[in-house]
Amino acid sequence: MGLVLFPGDGDNSSPDVSWSYSGFAAFRRQLARAEGLTLCEMWGFGGERPWSDVSTSLAPLLDRPDDGGGELSPTECAALLPRLEAIVNQWSSETDVPQVHIDAAQQLTVVLRLCVAADVELLFM
Repeated sequence: MGLVLFPGDGDNSSPDVSWSYSGFAAFRRQLARAEGLTLCEMWGFGGERPWSDVSTSLAPLLDRPDDGGGELSPTECAALLPRLEAIVNQWSSETDVPQVHIDAAQQLTVVLRLCVAADVELLFM
């Protein structure tokens, strides 16, 4: 079992990105580190730090349950896309970021661009 993120456009051939639950958790920890955050210190991840103290456009992706369900609006997708693209560029030149996270982030940017262009939600299942 795992998690799939895909555009809510009703087209089964649209690109998607998927992880095992543990893979998604590791991916989000890596994203949080890129933002200067330690995910386990955050509310909902065992810590006490509220998300309202954090200034990152990635918060809607980081602050959510691991087990799927829900969505991000096209507006939220558009807001987090530039930061995710910048992180992908940064990771590409770093040696300590696993290639699997770089590949997933690149695929996620493809999916987010489609959601923005088609004005559809990013669905989590």
